[in-house]
Amino acid sequence: MVFKRRNKLTPLTWLARSLWPKGGWHRAALYLQHRLHRLPDTPQTISRGVFAGIFSVFSPLFGLHFVVAFAFAKLVRGNVIAALLATFIGNPLTYVPIGVVSLKMGHFILGTEFNHMHERSFSGKFLDAADDLLRNFLAIFSDADANWNALIRFFHEVFLPYLVGGIVPGLVAGLVGYYLTLPMIVAYQARRRKKLKAKLEKLREKAQANHRKP
Repeated sequence: MVFKRRNKLTPLTWLARSLWPKGGWHRAALYLQHRLHRLPDTPQTISRGVFAGIFSVFSPLFGLHFVVAFAFAKLVRGNVIAALLATFIGNPLTYVPIGVVSLKMGHFILGTEFNHMHERSFSGKFLDAADDLLRNFLAIFSDADANWNALIRFFHEVFLPYLVGGIVPGLVAGLVGYYLTLPMIVAYQARRRKKLKAKLEKLREKAQANHRKP
């Protein structure tokens, strides 16, 4: 397979690469920029894809950001590959500030109170909700009673505020990404066209010179 690794990563190596990519985040950012520049599409379409990808990162649907980015890119007629690449903005270093900002904004919009304990128990509430799902699934095959308290608490205290609150900062961050990448892609594609034109001109001159030879 084209994208299959020769050496399979161990769970610890995968976790370490998630926190710190091989070569560092700076090199990863340069790689992302290089890939965006070389996408075969218009600058506006690519930048709309970047907008969609960044916006999707502000969704509480962890593990489904690729799906959200794909769907939103289709909605705004953006480049899907650019949208998937732009989800790189969401990583272990940025998820905490994104989550805190989205939660605070969501509680503000909904008129509920933001408890600072949420910041320290954010991952814990995800684990509690997952534990509820597992226990209630196992309850189907046993005499245990289903208990949805953790899921209900998670929905009202985390998921709903996160979902609502992530819209505004997600739109702002997406627009920033759009207006930052658009001129860069326009300039890159113009330089690339100029280089290709010069290369074709040299080939044409060489062909004409060879044709004139006796």
